[in-house]
Amino acid sequence: MARRVVVTGLGLICAVGNNSVEIWKNIVAGKSGVSKITHFDPANFACQIAAEVKGFDPLNFVEKKEVKKMGRFIHLALAAADEAMKMCGLQVTPEMAERVGVHIGSGIGGFDIIEREHETLLKGGPRKISPFFIPASIVNLAAGHVSIRYGAKGPNEATCTACTTSAHAVGDAYKIIQRCDADVMIAGGTEAAITPMGVGGFAAMRALSTRNDAPEKASRPWDLGRDGFVMGEGSGILVLEELEHARKRGAPILAEIIGYGMGADAYHITQPAEGGEGGHRVMVNALRDAGISPSDVQYVNAHGTSTPIGDLLETQAIKKTFGGDSKIAVSSTKSMTGHLLGGAGGLEAGITILALRDQILPPTINLENPDPECDLDYVPNVARKAPLEIALSNSFGFGGTNGCLIFRRWTD
Repeated sequence: MARRVVVTGLGLICAVGNNSVEIWKNIVAGKSGVSKITHFDPANFACQIAAEVKGFDPLNFVEKKEVKKMGRFIHLALAAADEAMKMCGLQVTPEMAERVGVHIGSGIGGFDIIEREHETLLKGGPRKISPFFIPASIVNLAAGHVSIRYGAKGPNEATCTACTTSAHAVGDAYKIIQRCDADVMIAGGTEAAITPMGVGGFAAMRALSTRNDAPEKASRPWDLGRDGFVMGEGSGILVLEELEHARKRGAPILAEIIGYGMGADAYHITQPAEGGEGGHRVMVNALRDAGISPSDVQYVNAHGTSTPIGDLLETQAIKKTFGGDSKIAVSSTKSMTGHLLGGAGGLEAGITILALRDQILPPTINLENPDPECDLDYVPNVARKAPLEIALSNSFGFGGTNGCLIFRRWTD
């Protein structure tokens, strides 16, 4: 029998708050975190809005001499890991260190550092490049720094699968514990790509909303007026733990992770497969892994990016999975947080767990004129109470890489 895995800590940071308590309060209230970009001057950009983390001081988590040696994505991961580890109450001792691992990914990594050092190269030549350029920017250094900080000597990995990154990281960490390669995994994702190249690159694809005159209304999944996603930044980190290990040390248990699905569209570099076929298969894979039927699930925290084609195809995928007449509740918290790219799955897994804990369905805000082809219950505009036992979180990424996580409410 596979080992059971529970969530004993979570740390979240995004545009609607710098910790899980603040974030959950604002999610339930339906507060948007989208505003005019302040990280750089966006005057010449088609898209001038984003969901930036506000009031964040890395000096609260990183020594002053170390701050410039890390990209912002690492700062955010360390902040989220700090909250998660404090919540779970785990002290990593030398005796257990090899049984505690880290799996934290990023879709892009240190874009801010890459741009900074490229400018340095152009102005001053190669001798002016910082010796910390590479470790400050490469994707696996978020996991590396978290491992070093807590003395976690077990499996250490970093997934990079576009917008499915942190769903894969959490799911893979779950499987690492199940197969007895670790007892505890610190897992999730982080992203900080609101930079000139990051915004400019996605804008060049015409993937971003250009509702610059009303930022808080820009992310509007399933609304007929949706015109692209809004870039967000932040981090979502979970502490996963083998059930008996958690029980023996009296850890707080927030939820149980019971299913994980993976799959590929094998269709197009950016566009999902026709009919939502890939999204459907990954949800079916997760349900099979959990050993449950579609009727056992009450809520889907959707990928729901606010893109015209993506939202439609995810709707079709959910209908194929749960039935066209299903009453399942579906919402996109990206309507408030923006899209954290590689950090989205970790953040949304955390929000899904909080929904199960408090028996509250998070809303999809800005759903004012529903697309007739998107006709599920998207919990429009206002959160509501509901009996929730099992919830599913979707993540879909460029290249057709898909992931799905399933959590069960903890009542023991």
